Amino acid sequence: MSQTTKKSLVPEDGIKGLKSHFVSDLSAGFLVFLIALPLSLGIAKASEFPPIMGLITAMIGGVLVSWISGSVLTIKGPAAGLIMIVAGSVHDFGNGDAQLGWHLALGALMVSGVLQVLFGLIRMGSLADFFPLSAVHGMLAAIGITIIAKQSHVLLGVNPVDIAGNPITHPIDLLMAIPKSIQLADVNAASIGVLSLIVVLFWVYFPINAVRKIPQPLVVLMIAIPLAAALSLSKAHLIHFDQDLKHTIAWNERFDGIERPWLFMKYVLLFAVVGSLESLLTVKAIDAIDPHKRKSNANKDLMAVGFGNVVSAVLGGLPMIAEVARSSANVNNGAKTRWSNFYHGLFMLVFLILDLQFSDLIPFSALAAMLIGVGIKLASPKEFGRMAKIGPEQLLVFCVTIVATLCTDLLIGIVVGVLVKLFSQWILGVPLHNVFRVSVIKEKSLLTVFGAAVFSNWLGLKKILDAVPRTHCYKVDLSYCNVVDHTVMNNLLHLEKEFADEGGSLSVIGLDDFVSVSQSNHRLSTRTKVHKPKQNS
Repeated sequence: MSQTTKKSLVPEDGIKGLKSHFVSDLSAGFLVFLIALPLSLGIAKASEFPPIMGLITAMIGGVLVSWISGSVLTIKGPAAGLIMIVAGSVHDFGNGDAQLGWHLALGALMVSGVLQVLFGLIRMGSLADFFPLSAVHGMLAAIGITIIAKQSHVLLGVNPVDIAGNPITHPIDLLMAIPKSIQLADVNAASIGVLSLIVVLFWVYFPINAVRKIPQPLVVLMIAIPLAAALSLSKAHLIHFDQDLKHTIAWNERFDGIERPWLFMKYVLLFAVVGSLESLLTVKAIDAIDPHKRKSNANKDLMAVGFGNVVSAVLGGLPMIAEVARSSANVNNGAKTRWSNFYHGLFMLVFLILDLQFSDLIPFSALAAMLIGVGIKLASPKEFGRMAKIGPEQLLVFCVTIVATLCTDLLIGIVVGVLVKLFSQWILGVPLHNVFRVSVIKEKSLLTVFGAAVFSNWLGLKKILDAVPRTHCYKVDLSYCNVVDHTVMNNLLHLEKEFADEGGSLSVIGLDDFVSVSQSNHRLSTRTKVHKPKQNS
């Protein structure tokens, strides 16, 4: 099939897209809504926000942000990956007063939304490309462990406290307190939570294919809600909506937190940087599985997410990102245009209008089970094995980032991961002048790289390669480099696929004299040259 024919098959946007793909987009949007509903409630509760605010965030992401998004198929809404930051901000700003902490955290979120818009305006859509992949995955794994640590107690129906009776909030302390919570578990809440967790972990293995297609979160609710009624579960363990939508829409944020400038700026940066990073990674992932190979505008999408976060903060909602699980479900269920995201938000709006009808029905322990499932995916043992296969230096950065994040916070954790990666580059012999700057010679169909091609100078290399039409045949010569790291190898692999999808080709040459530093011969491992670089003739 020619490139012209391929492009003619790409779904049209706007009103034409509405008419042509109404059924498929409506169906995908409804299924995403069923997935997003319980997760949004659970994420809000885990973040120390009123549960209804998770729904408001998802509604804004669908009904409003979908129209200005730079990515057609990603679903915007609250994310489990930001629970650690949001809950931390509520605790730190409120000093134990969750209501005050919520309002003050919203002030930081609103400023971070403005900052994200500025990120997009100054074209920082390639922000995700700067961080080494091992540190990013380490950050995500630490988030997963934190989710598991916190939600395990909710699943058991217990609020963990220390000897003095103060709530336990630190991830390591929460992990250590799990055995005690098992002893103190509320039998009814824990029964629902454990059964829900079994569904979350094993539903994919259900033998009947037609039944297995029912969204997993919906199955959890179908089991948990009747069981909660049958066991007469205490209202303390059920989600309660104490106000309807018209009383929820209000100006909620406060900026008193700026009186503690370091704390305020810390959370502004965490919301903006980590939220942007996760969102941009999702956009890249969804572009890779889009059947029509559409290329998202990362800068425009960043501005859209930032705008959505400003609106969300005004109404009391959570920070939103392009969320990977819901976006993947959107694609896999046949979504064709941005209308599917809009429909998901529209269904959320209808639920919000009727929310009082659903009060005191959904158990917190069931929502905790779903979030633990998310945490297990983020911190899967397979991720440790994958890093080990790529190379010991990747595993080191991955593990150090996890430990630093769990012991401190996300901002320090990711900085420590980057510093460890930079140190490993120095050990491998990366020239100082090539740490942040790439040395190249550009020709018509050839790019020759000198010194080193590593994560910290990848943005310069990427800028050059982004200017090459994907329909061309192009070569990247790495034979004059001393070191080529995992991040660059991974990114070049993705670029090869991009060129191939558009009818061109990108060939990486000059790696014959390189060896993997891990001796694993993994195709994406960091490589160093066995001999001195050839002299440029």
